[in-house]
Order: sequence, then C-alpha cells, then structure tokens
Amino acid sequence: MTTILHNLQGIVTPADTVGWELNIQAGVALALEDGRIRAIDTPEKLQEMFADARRIDGAGCWALPGFVDPHTHPVFFKTREGEFSLRVMGKSYEEIAAAGGGIRNSVRVFRQASFDELSELTYQRIRRFLEYGTTTIEAKSGYGLSLEDELKSLRILKKVAELLPITIVPTFLGAHEVPDEYQRDREKYVDLIINEMIPRVAEEKLAEFCDVFCEKDVFTVAQSERILLAAKDHGLQPKLHADELFYTGGAELAAKVGAISADHLLKISAEGIRSMADAGVVPVLLPGTTFFLGKSGYAPARQMIDAGMPVAIATDFNPGSSMTQNMQLMLTLSALYLKMTSAEVITAATRNAARAIAREDRVGTLETGKDADIVLLDIPGHEYLPYHYGVNHVRKVIRHGRVVFERQA
Repeated sequence: MTTILHNLQGIVTPADTVGWELNIQAGVALALEDGRIRAIDTPEKLQEMFADARRIDGAGCWALPGFVDPHTHPVFFKTREGEFSLRVMGKSYEEIAAAGGGIRNSVRVFRQASFDELSELTYQRIRRFLEYGTTTIEAKSGYGLSLEDELKSLRILKKVAELLPITIVPTFLGAHEVPDEYQRDREKYVDLIINEMIPRVAEEKLAEFCDVFCEKDVFTVAQSERILLAAKDHGLQPKLHADELFYTGGAELAAKVGAISADHLLKISAEGIRSMADAGVVPVLLPGTTFFLGKSGYAPARQMIDAGMPVAIATDFNPGSSMTQNMQLMLTLSALYLKMTSAEVITAATRNAARAIAREDRVGTLETGKDADIVLLDIPGHEYLPYHYGVNHVRKVIRHGRVVFERQA
C-alpha cells in the first residue's frame, strides 16, 4: 500500500549526480510505495492520486535523505577510554600504539569474546546510528586479524543486518594492522590475507569491499597493492585508508588500483589529488578522527572540491580514534575545519557518501525511484543543521518507507 509523508516544511536534497547545489522544495509531500519513493508533489495532488494511502505525519520537519556513513568500525569488544585519558595527558596515538595499545589492543580482547557477546554489542552500537538519522553504513571487520576471527566479524555484521532496519555494507579489513604473532614476519601475514582470508571471505560472500591501512609502520604501498589486486581477482572492490598520519603515496595507489574510495587523506599530495580526481576515486574525509585525536591538520577538502572531486564525509566510528555515531556532528566539524558550506556538508553526508560505497543508485538523494530512506529534522532550514551542534535534531527516521525511529516531542 502507498504511504504519504505529509505535514512537512519541505525537502532538502542534493540536486544532481554532480555539483553541490541543493534542491529545496517547500510545502511538498512524498508518496512512498514498496520501500521506494513513488512521487513528490503537493499534498493535495498526492491525496488525489492515492486516496486510500496510509499517512505519516512529518511533524512540520524538513525531510532530508537518510545520512550515509561510508566508513565505520562497529565490530569490537572493549572500548579504549583509558587510551583517551593518556592522550589527554600528552601521549600521542602513535606512542600508545607503539607501546602495545591501539588496534592491536582491540585485537587481543576481540579474540577472547564470544560470537554472541560481540553480536549483542554490535547490534546496540549500530542501532545508535539510526537515532542520529543514518540509514546506511559501511562497516568494516579488522579487529580479528586471524582467519577465523575476521570471518567471525563479518558473520556478525551479516547477522545484525538481518535484525536491524539499517543498510549495512560490509568491508573486509584484515589488513587493518599486523597482529602480535606476525610482527617479526609481516610478509607472512600479508600472504595469509591474500591466500587464505580473501578467498574465504569471497567464497562466503561476506564482504563487498576490501580495505587496507596503507600507512607507515603498518602496510606499505607495495603490500597494499598486492592485497588489493588479490581482492579484485576475487570480486572485492578496493578501498584504502590512505595518507593519514604520513604521506605514503596511498592516494596515488588508490587511483592505480581503481579503488572506489580513499579515506582520511590528511597528508595527501597534489599529485594524489590529481590522480584520484582523474580516476574517479571518492575521497572520504573523517574530521571527527582528527578532532578526537587532538591533531591540528585536517584534510584539504577545498583543494579536492576545486579539483572536481565528490568529497564524502564519515564518522570513522571506532573505539580508538573516533568514538561517535553522530553524522550531524561531522557536518559541523566539516564546516569548521574542512571549510565546507552547509550545502557541501549535506551533499557529502548523503549523495557523495553513497557513491563511496556504490549505493548512489539507491540512496543519498530524495528522488522518484530511490529507496524511501528519509530523516525528518526539527530545524528551521538546512543552514541551521551544522550551526546548532551537539544536539540531535532527528524527529523521525524512515527506512524503506517505514518509521524505524521516533523521538518523543
């Protein structure tokens, strides 16, 4: 049956498949059918077209596409607030990692946790995304770093995706770090990823993408290329953590291997920007990570926009460097520190973010035929969204035409 979403201030959506202008229509309603947007028109016209339709009260809100978060790490066991306290006291992220903390710390405790424990924690964490208006997330493995533990992580994502009304796009990140047992033979771990992990992940159809943390003291450009080419051979599309802490040439590698996205990019070179722009690689910027780590240098978003790149933003939700599911906060940080306009940050968190996970044909804009994934925001206009920060503006969240979260007035 058709449902009419009515009593809206209007809709705000990226206007086209390219560019940064928003399409703002006041006084319209949306007809939703079979989980898709059937029509956008005046309330009177839609009532005439669909006289027997059910109705969802828009509560006088502005309707935006559900946020798309194209970079998250939700499958972990223990949180790392102790490391946060160390950073507050002056220790750097790199120093903490070198002392045995960081990702490898999360790996040790992850391996001790049961499937059921991890499933429940992951369920609760991913549900929180919905409360902040996110209807699609990319979710990575990467805290197992053994064949069985990486498979366990991806199987948990598959299970949670069946239980929660949110789209979860899985990414294999066995190359997140080199685990303790391979620190003295790092090439052997690369061989394990290529010869055992990737084939099993592909065989079980547990992931769509393969990501690598291409970084100094983690995976070299050469190792990253070997892993990503092996992944492509098994039908997994490449992604990269690139040029975050140091310049490595990760952005150039992303262009070379045809990655769908390269993420972080704080230390990207001018050549890296040109290469990614020419190859159509989506830059996914993570200002929450820079902010949470207390660093001063942010990714050069304006240079990327000037180069014609479809900049996307994400939370990088993870226990060590960005412990938040709040995409609304990312809009504010992107405006302040990436120097992006309100129209740009909204586009980066919707249409461009969808492009970074190959979902632009389904989500990221409010258009006829797209999934009816909609967030209703109690704001006077779109410029208010990044301006009034630190609060949740979400009134209702609709996924596939059904209300899946509602905040009481």
